[in-house]
Amino acid sequence: MRAAVTGLAAFVAVSLGALLLGTDGVDTTMRLALLDAATPDVLSVMRAVNVLGNWRFLLPATVLLLVVCDRARRTWWVWLALMIAAPVAEGLLKPAIGRARPESVSYGFPSGHATAAAAYFGAVLALAGDLRPRWRHLVRAGAVALIVLVGIARVMLRAHWPSDVLGGIALGLALAAAAAALATHVGGSRRRAGG
Repeated sequence: MRAAVTGLAAFVAVSLGALLLGTDGVDTTMRLALLDAATPDVLSVMRAVNVLGNWRFLLPATVLLLVVCDRARRTWWVWLALMIAAPVAEGLLKPAIGRARPESVSYGFPSGHATAAAAYFGAVLALAGDLRPRWRHLVRAGAVALIVLVGIARVMLRAHWPSDVLGGIALGLALAAAAAALATHVGGSRRRAGG
């Protein structure tokens, strides 16, 4: 549960920074640096990476996770609830925070793709604890890399400010950590009850 609280605190900190500081300074500097690196070849890769934060990837990926991971299957409802809660939370927070995207008047904070990707790959991070150490480290490194790449893709594709992405990642990871804590609690309660 500590990880969920830490993720929530990070989300609140990034949200306050986004609201109080706006996009001048670090946000603009980081965005321009990423846009400068967005060559046509890089953008082609980023368009492919962007799919990892979309429901068209996340729905089958969640089903696959439930099929291949015994611990996820035992608490399937927690992980499905996580993948529903992430876009619901992001959708409620966007109008509440009310910050526009860099090239649009629609709301951008927090990034929905970053929130969803961080929620899913955050679940992968938690569930990878059952793997052998070598595989655990590889899976976790891959999950972190994919979260970061989805965030970079959102900025390079001109959809978000970097802080939109950081807020989405913090929110998604906080939700994933809360789901992991709930799944651990429920799983432990069932084992103690003999069921």
